[in-house]
Amino acid sequence: MQDVREPAAPLSRREQNKAATREAIADAALGLLRSKGPGGFTVEEIAEAAGISRRTFFNYFPSAEAAIASITESFLDTAITQFLDRPDGEPLLESAQQALIALADPMHLAATAEVFSLTRNEPQMSRFQLEAWDNCTSRVIDAARHRLGPGPDPDELYLRSLVGAVMACGRAAMDVWFSRYGPDVSPASLKNLRQLLIDSIGHLRDGFAR
Repeated sequence: MQDVREPAAPLSRREQNKAATREAIADAALGLLRSKGPGGFTVEEIAEAAGISRRTFFNYFPSAEAAIASITESFLDTAITQFLDRPDGEPLLESAQQALIALADPMHLAATAEVFSLTRNEPQMSRFQLEAWDNCTSRVIDAARHRLGPGPDPDELYLRSLVGAVMACGRAAMDVWFSRYGPDVSPASLKNLRQLLIDSIGHLRDGFAR
């Protein structure tokens, strides 16, 4: 298996431009989600707000919902990167918790939390958000395999159960946060969300002992 911790090569100018365009599309989609609500805008409006053509939009995303879901995917990507940077030999659940602690600035969570709150009651967008979490699973499993080190292949049931539990803890933390704060994404609210994410992994690590 390829070493998932192998440093990534610096992005070329073309790759930097593509990343910037992708981010501009996501930002435009979020702006329209704020102003018009779920289902209240079109791909054409996103493209216009991002300063690109409709055709260019579809080079990056298949739908408006996918563009919005990319905000959640970006946060999960950051969390995975932090997980991969944890020391070898550290227990997996400790690494998962420390990865969330490393996202020290609550504003890392701001866009993800806002998307979660704005799309929670819209079935189509909620489905894309759920897919964003599901699509992250295989990468987390690969990272966990690497963290277990050389030797016989780890038990697949163990890996999938562990990763599934970690992802479920993340979703539970988001649900509890929303029940407390609703659409509030103030710094105090985001600080609480960060702590809920950390505490949820702590419960799992400690075997849910009260």
